[in-house]
Amino acid sequence: MSEESCAHQQKLAKLIEHYSDGDGVHATFIPSLFLIRISDMAEPIYIVDEPSFCIIVQGEKEVWVGEEHFRFGLGKYLVTSVDSPVTGHIKASIDAPYLALKLEFAPSEILEFIDDVEIRAAHKKSTKRAMYTSEVDPPLLDAVVRFAALLENPKHIPKLAPLFKKEILYWILQGPYKDALKQMALKGSNAFRIKNVIEYIIDNIERPFQIEELAELANMSVAAFHRHFKLVTAMSPLQFQKQLRLQEARRMLLADSSDIANVAFRVGYESQSQFSREYSRMFGFPPKVDINRMKENLV
Repeated sequence: MSEESCAHQQKLAKLIEHYSDGDGVHATFIPSLFLIRISDMAEPIYIVDEPSFCIIVQGEKEVWVGEEHFRFGLGKYLVTSVDSPVTGHIKASIDAPYLALKLEFAPSEILEFIDDVEIRAAHKKSTKRAMYTSEVDPPLLDAVVRFAALLENPKHIPKLAPLFKKEILYWILQGPYKDALKQMALKGSNAFRIKNVIEYIIDNIERPFQIEELAELANMSVAAFHRHFKLVTAMSPLQFQKQLRLQEARRMLLADSSDIANVAFRVGYESQSQFSREYSRMFGFPPKVDINRMKENLV
């Protein structure tokens, strides 16, 4: 890493430390920009990652999405181009906390970088995984630093933040995995149709579905739908729905409810015993034990 890149990384680290009020994920005055600081994380992280760009300036993170495993740290970034239930593990310490910057975006924001030829050829493009890691090039790192530095001069945020965000997206789209990001904005692509199905599953998390119904929604045969869904998400539609349901159930139980049967029903389970089995398999503990344990750790 060059001296200039090291200086940029240090600048980002100082900004994240300064504008993070302790550990956690912190919203900022810049829309869609979040700063993350974690000094101690023994527990795995279960989240539904929204379309976003994440760069780490200190520490390391491992992410599992379906059958795929990603590891990234200093000098790399992670892009997620569709809502994805993931499991993560962060390496950090009190002396060297995990520091990261996350920028969320909408697939529609990619459209202005796609030319007419790509739009016409969208249906011919092969489907790519919706999540990937790549090296941070100097122009991208420079754009990220200037974007985050607006926090020091908030009066410039309304005018400059949208321009800097476009520049960041532009440089990401110059990278080796640009097609994985563009495919989600191309209406004629198979990936775009899978994205629509994913949004349907998320919006109807409590509903049982037939695979034929989802395939019809994607305007694909059942076999083609299965294949493209797994190419995008690294899991089957059933696995995807199950992870969404269990993560939402855990969030609800942590927030305000101890009625396990009611929560199980609200996320689509008809059998509390089945819910408890699948919950234990995913999180390592039965629901009540897990929630009590999590709440004790938060005290």
